[in-house]
Amino acid sequence: MVKRLRRSLARRLDPELAAELKSTRAKLRRTRAELAAAGRDLPPAVEQAIARAREEHLTYLKPEHLGTLAAAVLDVEHRELPGVIVEAGTARGGSAIVMAAAKAAARPMKVYDVFGMIPPPGDHDGADVHERYAKIAGGEAKGVGGETYYGYRDDLYDEVTASFGRLGVPVGEHNVELVRGLFEDTIDLDEPVALAHLDGDWYESTMTCLERLAPLLVPGGRIVLDDYYHWSGCRTAVDEYFAGRDGYRLEQRARLHVVRAP
Repeated sequence: MVKRLRRSLARRLDPELAAELKSTRAKLRRTRAELAAAGRDLPPAVEQAIARAREEHLTYLKPEHLGTLAAAVLDVEHRELPGVIVEAGTARGGSAIVMAAAKAAARPMKVYDVFGMIPPPGDHDGADVHERYAKIAGGEAKGVGGETYYGYRDDLYDEVTASFGRLGVPVGEHNVELVRGLFEDTIDLDEPVALAHLDGDWYESTMTCLERLAPLLVPGGRIVLDDYYHWSGCRTAVDEYFAGRDGYRLEQRARLHVVRAP
């Protein structure tokens, strides 16, 4: 009965309104799935890392999204998947710190970032991206909680390193390497990847990450794309890369997840 009523209502709606309603329902389903995943019990050290990363404004991600990343890392450990943990694009380091707190100390983790001003977008990025970058380049961007935007900070690399230690996961003791530079110059792995969190915003940075990391993803491993629903360039890169490419499953969640087929 409910389904028939929905179909009847959809036929009477303006096409644009019907499309918007369908999109809203899809977002609601993704949010419910994300909240359910984040509701899993996390180790106290991970919960503390999430709370402190939020309190100190070290990440734009909400607690439920950080919880999902932590749960993905814990799942990697539970299933004993081989490979390195990767984050590409870390800003002030909050999400990387949470992931590091969730992984086994012996498992290597690489965190890639320019640790400075984000590079400009390119021709494959849409107007939304170029408008956002113009605001950043013009000094108008605000950081989390109204603090200084991460791209305007003088010693971001040292800040992030210090934050790892302050939140209980010092990089030296937890096998974390912070790699400074453009993705195209620094991401050059030849080892398996268990999990990658990509937060590169624009088309070129996202495509570089996919080309260099997706083929290394182990069966059952996953890539979490932070910006797929937010920036046109990222979305275009993902759609292009996985179009007609077998062996990957795309999960439409609050953040897009790409899982390598077992």
